[in-house]
Amino acid sequence: MIECLSCGRRQKPSLICAECGSPLAAPLDCFAALDIPRKLTIDLDALEHRYHELSRKIHPDRFASKGPKVRDASLRATATLTRSYRTLRDPVARGLYWLELNGEKLAENNKRVPPELAELVFDVQEQLAEMQLSDPEEAHERATEIAARRIELQFKMDEALAELDRNFAKWDQPADQKMLTLELKATLSNIAYLRTLIRDVDRALENSKAA
Repeated sequence: MIECLSCGRRQKPSLICAECGSPLAAPLDCFAALDIPRKLTIDLDALEHRYHELSRKIHPDRFASKGPKVRDASLRATATLTRSYRTLRDPVARGLYWLELNGEKLAENNKRVPPELAELVFDVQEQLAEMQLSDPEEAHERATEIAARRIELQFKMDEALAELDRNFAKWDQPADQKMLTLELKATLSNIAYLRTLIRDVDRALENSKAA
């Protein structure tokens, strides 16, 4: 239980006092901060609406004439709300946060290449290395090959994000949570590698244009 700095009411931790509407500087998880069920499947339009609704209620400008403790609570509550919204609106960040809430995490530094992506990863890395060593006459041809790979990588990314959505939906039903956790970790690992590859390919293509 926490006590409201404005009206003194003791209540369960939340972002806003249920009695007087003052901000509460309470430690909250992302779901509790936005006052939504702890579920991986989220209506993003509803999430955005909820975020803006709460933002207006705890905005520091509304409490500018209050005491320093209330103003500080407003700032801290706003920071908590913003961080929570940014985490939950992004499916990858949401998945990683879900692992954290359940005492899990991806392998440290995520160095192991996912087996299903290994061939693609090594092929792209080899092409990027060849592109760096190519002479000006070969540069255009190499860039064309890399651009084709970029399309393939984006297709793989779209597939991985769709798989992430399917995993999220399974958590809302009675299921083997250990197996779902393993699936979630595998999908997030794939996405992490694909993001890195896409970033490297985009940089190489930009450098090629600038050369």
